[in-house]
Amino acid sequence: MANGKFQIPKAINEVIDSYAPGTASRENLLETYESMLKGSVDIPMLINGKEIRTNDIRDCRPPHDHKTKIGQFHYGTKRHVEEAINSSLSVHDEWSSLPWNERAAIFLKAADMVSGSYRAKINAATMLAQSKTVHQAEIDAACEFADFLRFNANFMQEIYENQPVSQDGLWNRMEYRALEGFVVAITPFNFTAIAGNLPASAALMGNVVIWKPADSQVYSSWVIMEIFRKAGLPDGVINLVYTDGPDFGDVVFKHPSFAGLHFTGSTSVFKHLWKEIGKNIDLYKAYPRIVGETGGKDFILAHCSAEPAEIATGMSRGAFEFQGQKCSAASRAYIPESLWPEVKRILIDQVGSFKMGSPGDPSNFITAVIDERAFDKISGYIDDVEQNNDAIIIQGGNYDKTNGYFISPTIIQAKNPLSKTMCEEIFGPVLTVYVYADSDWNETLDLVNTTSEYALTGAIFAKDRNVISEATHALRFAAGNFYVNDKPTGAVVGQQPFGGARGSGTNDKAGSILNLLRWVSPRTIKETLVPPTDYKYPHMG
Repeated sequence: MANGKFQIPKAINEVIDSYAPGTASRENLLETYESMLKGSVDIPMLINGKEIRTNDIRDCRPPHDHKTKIGQFHYGTKRHVEEAINSSLSVHDEWSSLPWNERAAIFLKAADMVSGSYRAKINAATMLAQSKTVHQAEIDAACEFADFLRFNANFMQEIYENQPVSQDGLWNRMEYRALEGFVVAITPFNFTAIAGNLPASAALMGNVVIWKPADSQVYSSWVIMEIFRKAGLPDGVINLVYTDGPDFGDVVFKHPSFAGLHFTGSTSVFKHLWKEIGKNIDLYKAYPRIVGETGGKDFILAHCSAEPAEIATGMSRGAFEFQGQKCSAASRAYIPESLWPEVKRILIDQVGSFKMGSPGDPSNFITAVIDERAFDKISGYIDDVEQNNDAIIIQGGNYDKTNGYFISPTIIQAKNPLSKTMCEEIFGPVLTVYVYADSDWNETLDLVNTTSEYALTGAIFAKDRNVISEATHALRFAAGNFYVNDKPTGAVVGQQPFGGARGSGTNDKAGSILNLLRWVSPRTIKETLVPPTDYKYPHMG
């Protein structure tokens, strides 16, 4: 073991590339995108460092061009999940005993690869598999992912340096052990950075991980795994499997060495998994850690003192970037009637000017939703509005899945603040607006706080400082990430740790030290330097 008190390089947020016309980075990214679009990748599972291929082959197709096949991936069974668990447990002792600086070095190298030599590839994979525009791919797959890897290493060192005090004759120490068993990472389609961070953050702290990504995000997951392997991650530390959800759960949640769940996905799935874990609690060696970030019905609340142009831009960006498929995307807005005419004019003008199409064209602001299931669900909400009298569509409302899963950015004005699209999570390019009387400010605060089961993100637009203070307090439980005069999206690692409460998850704040603390099991070590040799205490003399 090396001797020395090492210092992790101080994390600095990765600079976002503009990919402006004429830049070399833009040309390189678009060339990489076109090459991968015309290519055909064969994606295996990875268990104990071995590439596993099966006869159950699934297609990889871009959501914006679903008639084009860009590759295939190999689907597994319960047997593969069992093999992944055995592989992880076989390397647990060696990996968890590896000096922390050696583990950090792997993920720091991976961060430099993400932001350097692999930047174009991981961005292009995200554009292809998840239909993200150039900018959305850049802030996610390159910048946020690199930030997670670098900041997590800093947070790890901060945790390890937190030690107890010692009195004379004693030396007290705190050891931050890995969990006893394996961690399960179940990751979503919408963020490549989240998909990489969930297994990586647990592994950084010495844990072994079984990673199940969303089927629609396998392409960029494989690029992540390629980076980890080239960065020096030992075989078996993170095992990557693609399987049916119930089959996967039937194996991992019934295993006595199941030690933790790191999850991002829907609220309904998370609740189901929590119940499964509870049902099997008597099987486990220890109480599992359960960390989840789930859904949102995120809000924008404007006060009559706010600027209409600022509100409208917060709505257009907050609701429609990445087709509204961010957990943090604005989905409901409350606008005072005195400002609504001007806000509406600016908002419709902005949204009406959006270009929609392939992410291969950098001038497009939005592209397609992730798959046919999402398309059908979102378009169903639009149809429902057309058939009811409590809301009207004032912008968009069109959709077409002939060549890609395209849904026009849709703005709904609700007559009823408790109408369906004001209350239910849609997870698509649909924003519902309720216009309230200026005099009903206090009632509207209560409405925002009580309408939804979720509490992920929210924003207040106002100039009046007393109003901002009042809303910040009144809505303190309505959002885990709260924004003042800004859209409710775009959390940055190390700056705005991300997570919500209520139905939105356990609020363990990815992008902060709080999340990494969930993946260690502390052990206190007390060493007496000069042990007593007589049982008698002084008062007994």
